[in-house]
Amino acid sequence: MELKTVVPENGKKIGDKEEKNKNDVNPTVEEAFRFLEENSRKVEKTRELLHTADKIDVGVLSHEIVEETRLYRLLHYRPLVSRTARTPILVVYALMNKSYILDLQPDKSWVRNLLSQGFNVYLIDWKTPTNIDKYASFDDYVNYYIDDCVDLVTKANSVEKITLHGYCLGSTMSAMYTSLHQEKVRNLATIAPIIDTENDGTVLANFAKHLGVDKIIETLGNFPREYLYGCFSMLKPFKQGVNKYINLVENIDNVKFVQNFLRMEKWLYDTPTIAGETFRQWIQDIYQKNLLIKNEMKIGDNVIDLSKINVPILNIVAEEDHLVSPQCSVALNDAVSSVDKRLMHFHTGHVGLIASSYSQNNVLPKVGQWLRVRSQ
Repeated sequence: MELKTVVPENGKKIGDKEEKNKNDVNPTVEEAFRFLEENSRKVEKTRELLHTADKIDVGVLSHEIVEETRLYRLLHYRPLVSRTARTPILVVYALMNKSYILDLQPDKSWVRNLLSQGFNVYLIDWKTPTNIDKYASFDDYVNYYIDDCVDLVTKANSVEKITLHGYCLGSTMSAMYTSLHQEKVRNLATIAPIIDTENDGTVLANFAKHLGVDKIIETLGNFPREYLYGCFSMLKPFKQGVNKYINLVENIDNVKFVQNFLRMEKWLYDTPTIAGETFRQWIQDIYQKNLLIKNEMKIGDNVIDLSKINVPILNIVAEEDHLVSPQCSVALNDAVSSVDKRLMHFHTGHVGLIASSYSQNNVLPKVGQWLRVRSQ
């Protein structure tokens, strides 16, 4: 008997469909295994790299230590060009995080850019307070530490005045200093200063306005670094806690991306303690009572009156700042009596304003141009 192949109406032999389905399934399973294997490799590589974040190089610009005390170092950066501007710049950094964000890496260094534009740059690098520093106040930081550094810079350069250039809370302290010691300041350049907290709608500002600071300082002495890092982390919990690590895993084989990530990660975790009395004044007098913009804030025996400031002022603001609302910073221009005053808005964030490609290409050229004509 002759056996014949039965062909269904669709023209396919029995068994063809099963064979086709089998061929369809196998590549999908193989792809899934390859995907899982590749992601496992990336996750493991990411885990290993994160343990090395604290060893990454930052702040590598050549400098000398002009003065060092228990609470600060005064750094002088070596010039990158033969001719520098007559008026030196003294950068006053904030009391939180570390100042190497201003020299994070060669292509994102605020200080390097200023040096390349022909400025003579000094920087106050604040050190971490210890238990014996818990009574250090804004009076100490402004009227003693900053003032000592200003005197050292003016003497070293045989000038009577300097450009005072602050960042964040360092800008706030620079404004305080200028209101009290204007005879030593030729120009005031501020970046995201904390001035009018009634117009600060950030999560950090709202948190500070309801913080029982007395109890914290009475119990702990200083405000711990772990608490400060926790405050910053809660501002963008998904972006800072989840999304950034997903991006890292996806780009783990991109050396440039990884190096940038590790430097920023080191800076974010490198949060110092804040002296107890300074923290109390910062929260109560500036955030909760908003005394600074009212010209009612007192440090030592002096009342800070911003309206007394009449030197040229440049105020630099980030439109997407999640730490200090732009409106909070803009208030400085209205508070001072300066005739020569400039407000610069940039479409970036708090850190992007100073440590990004955008900063290098858009912010610093304009800042340098403003400073140059007022520094001869």
